[in-house]
Amino acid sequence: MARPGEPAGRIRGRFMVPLRALLFWALVYSYCGLCACLELLKLLWSIGRRPGKTFQWVTRENPPACLNDPSLGTHCYVRIKDSGLRFHYVAAGERGKPLMLLLHGFPEFWYSWRHQLREFKSEYRVVALDLRGYGETDAPSHKENYKLDCLITDIKDILESLGYNKCVLIGHDWGGMIAWLVAICYPEMVTKLIVVNFPHPSVFTEYILQHPSQLIKSGYFFFFQMPWFPEFMFTINDFKVLKNLFTSQTTGIGRKGCRLTAEDIDAYLYIFSQPGALTGPINHYRNIFSCLPLQHHEVTMPTLLLWGEKDAFMEVEMAEITRIYVKNHFRLTILSEASHWLQQDQPDIVNKLIWTFLKEDVTRKRE
Repeated sequence: MARPGEPAGRIRGRFMVPLRALLFWALVYSYCGLCACLELLKLLWSIGRRPGKTFQWVTRENPPACLNDPSLGTHCYVRIKDSGLRFHYVAAGERGKPLMLLLHGFPEFWYSWRHQLREFKSEYRVVALDLRGYGETDAPSHKENYKLDCLITDIKDILESLGYNKCVLIGHDWGGMIAWLVAICYPEMVTKLIVVNFPHPSVFTEYILQHPSQLIKSGYFFFFQMPWFPEFMFTINDFKVLKNLFTSQTTGIGRKGCRLTAEDIDAYLYIFSQPGALTGPINHYRNIFSCLPLQHHEVTMPTLLLWGEKDAFMEVEMAEITRIYVKNHFRLTILSEASHWLQQDQPDIVNKLIWTFLKEDVTRKRE
């Protein structure tokens, strides 16, 4: 109820905030329902075409040899005191060297950084992490345990548990989102930030609401709000969706890229075919809409953003807009023939670009 003498503009402002929140959540749940209907149609189509194979999937019992390749590094574990969670990571390079911390995307795990583990171990202690809920890292059962605050704190705690107070932080896809947020919340811990195919979170939030094309490409963010159904859809036809993400013409690595081998695909199938292995990763997305928009935005350390122009999930226009949030040296490189899976698609080029950025003068500021 309006107070006597209260300006009309202030009255409108008081009502606009809850109205915007109502419209936002109406959009979220409406689009969630639409995405669920589309996935249900896909399921019915699959049942109609291959009724016997739709509900067949196999849990891979033994890891492929590539997951234990000694050239990639050593499998290690660290338990975080405050959360009690045990994290798995693969480390390459001598202890005591500067730390390079690698954060994977979805649906990936530490192995997506295999080319970088080999490349940078000569000058860095390279650590490729399994994020909370992924692979051999502990997976809390409740979705509330996957809020962005928890994921950000994980990286801070892991850094300290490894005996470091700063690192070169590299993230891809969802790991890129976490990397941006760590850089914003704990700038003193990040000497240089490198993000692969994910814009600044504020850019993503604003862009998706203004561009229906990106809203469609990000439909999985909304679909993943549903319980159990997204996990089920990944398992049908023996994890066909998972295979297609990396190999299909629309979403996979292109003809000119470094395509995944059969053994690489087996590695992904081994990890995600384990009982309950998809719930933790998808839970990362089930809190996203309650955590955005951000209160703090600015990134203050030198930043490199790498982008595959053929990304089927992220529109390239967001990459350039990201520049306005970096209050330091910012370098953007767009690879015209590369896919969303950039560090696996074009590893030689990506590694060269990272080396160049790492060797640049750290004191240079953006004009």
